[in-house]
Amino acid sequence: MAQAPQRIRRRERKNITSGVAHVNASFNNTMITITDAQGNAISWSSAGAMGFKGSRKSTPYAAQVAAEDAGRKAAEHGVRTLEVEVKGPGSGRESALRALQAVGFQITSIRDVTPIPHNGVRPSKRRRV
Repeated sequence: MAQAPQRIRRRERKNITSGVAHVNASFNNTMITITDAQGNAISWSSAGAMGFKGSRKSTPYAAQVAAEDAGRKAAEHGVRTLEVEVKGPGSGRESALRALQAVGFQITSIRDVTPIPHNGVRPSKRRRV
């Protein structure tokens, strides 16, 4: 029995000129999501989605490649200016930011939105290497 031809859903082009780049840099990975002002995702990418595996995901180069990819996808939708919100302690924070500038975005503000506990849960024990 023949399969019905699958319909390819083409991504519609949104005309958004400004957005917010959320850079989540954890110790293991770097995720970049570009949203509009309301928080609806326009494009996203991560070091793991770009093909890096294991400890290579946490490198600054992997964050740079992921930021370039997310930036290119967002530029197709007409995004030209970005506010950047950086979260987390990872090594890909600065390189992701530089990559977004290199793609050609006008960066209006950079905010650090890393959550800081007001003495919340007990942290895990210190590593002895």
